[in-house]
Amino acid sequence: MRVLSGIQPSGRLHIGNYFGAMQQHLQLQSEHEGFYFIADYHALTSNPDPLELENRTIDVALDYLALGLDTERTVFWRQSDVPEVLELAWLLSCVTPMGLLQRCVSFKDKVAQGLSPTHGLFAYPVLQASDILSFNADIVPVGADQKQHIEVTRDITARFNTTYGETFVLPEGRILDSVAVVPGLDGRKMSKSYDNTIEIFESEKTCKKKIMRMVTDSTPVEDPKDPTRCNVFALLKLFADAAELAQWETRYRRGGMGYGESKKRLAELVLDYFEPYRQKRADLAENLDYVRDCLRDGADRARTVAAETLNRARGAVGLVASPAKGVSSDPVPR
Repeated sequence: MRVLSGIQPSGRLHIGNYFGAMQQHLQLQSEHEGFYFIADYHALTSNPDPLELENRTIDVALDYLALGLDTERTVFWRQSDVPEVLELAWLLSCVTPMGLLQRCVSFKDKVAQGLSPTHGLFAYPVLQASDILSFNADIVPVGADQKQHIEVTRDITARFNTTYGETFVLPEGRILDSVAVVPGLDGRKMSKSYDNTIEIFESEKTCKKKIMRMVTDSTPVEDPKDPTRCNVFALLKLFADAAELAQWETRYRRGGMGYGESKKRLAELVLDYFEPYRQKRADLAENLDYVRDCLRDGADRARTVAAETLNRARGAVGLVASPAKGVSSDPVPR
């Protein structure tokens, strides 16, 4: 089955990105046909500085490659290197009801966070649908907070297929497990927009400093503490093995332990977990031509699929064009 997912280059990737999506992406590539992209078109909705956008895109590529993404097995590319998705997004826009987009909570949330209410931000779900449909994705792994995006894509797909005939695969969302929501330093969901993140490749000094200032309650050292309400313990659950985690839970509930102890151990575990990948990332950073070649090769493979899909959709709506050599116009080839 074909699995597709994208990640925005909106800043250095953090452990929320890793446990919320990246870890699953890397696991799924051994089980399915992976199509993963860096969503730089989507990042434009926040109007990033052009140079910053380029640097962030390379940073995302470095992190994925360092953590084990296999570009022989998986198609990995920069979204803007496959312009076919933009033309398909327009075809999809012409069957997408305004009311469907007006019901999307993500637009309201992002405007509330201070983003400008542009057409790009409003029409974001249509481009997202095009990302999915361009590559005939069977499975789209998302966090629970992204469920509505898949429902919108399915609605758009059904409307297009009803209007023009069976053209697209109806994608299925795979809701990732409970670790998809990782608490940040302040207890809210870890997010760059909240400035509460711990980066995957944070320096040792900065990692320890951030974790030691994590928000906790004011329970006295001698009193029992509730691990289910502690942000530090929630992160320990991601890094500690079962035996150690059980010991921490006992210490929390028994009392006589300050949060500083669990914070120090958490910092050690975070640094140890990602340490094996640090040197590989450093080596890749010294060979950016290789990284860019990986993205270009992935884009070539992605465009082959996207061009076939676009040709099929153009034919369905009546835009007559000669198909490229070797490209089929048959519905939904698998």
